[in-house]
Amino acid sequence: MHPPISSSDLATLTGAADRAARRLQRKLALPVADIDDLRQDLLVDLICRLPGFDARRGSIGAFANIVLRNQSSRIAIRHHRQRRAQGGTMLSLDAPVAGSAEPLGCLLAETDGLAAWHGRDGCATEDAETRHDLARALAELPDDLRRLCAALGTCAAADLARREGISRSALYRRVARLRLELAMRGLGGRWDTSRTA
Repeated sequence: MHPPISSSDLATLTGAADRAARRLQRKLALPVADIDDLRQDLLVDLICRLPGFDARRGSIGAFANIVLRNQSSRIAIRHHRQRRAQGGTMLSLDAPVAGSAEPLGCLLAETDGLAAWHGRDGCATEDAETRHDLARALAELPDDLRRLCAALGTCAAADLARREGISRSALYRRVARLRLELAMRGLGGRWDTSRTA
């Protein structure tokens, strides 16, 4: 077990983590409220690496600065990767909108929500109606097709064919029958038929 950290060393570590968190927040253009989260992430990594500190090789401040710089780089890379995956800058729903006292989350309409940003243009009422229609249609299906629906919701078609001990072509014939049954109940045009293939 390593000796406890002195209060002066602890002050050095927390001060260095605080400066690194503020620098990272400015560099990534994050809200000021994120500084505490960044500081905590940096301190946790620093504490985990503290057993590697060797006082004969340098001061604890120098060690902390190297560890914090490396962890800041990893956080920045992860943050930029997330921004690219989301197609640009991240917006907080709690962020105030210019010219309004209301935060962004209060000004977005249902159709402007996250689902709409990802290509879904339905509204909550249509979603509720779809769920109701689907529940009605599933209740009218024969037991074997209802079990097939439940199984397709939990695993891929290839895994289901292996689990059931049938060929994939036999499974796809059952899926085609299921699609026909759903179409007869008015649900044929709503579903992406490539999902189960």
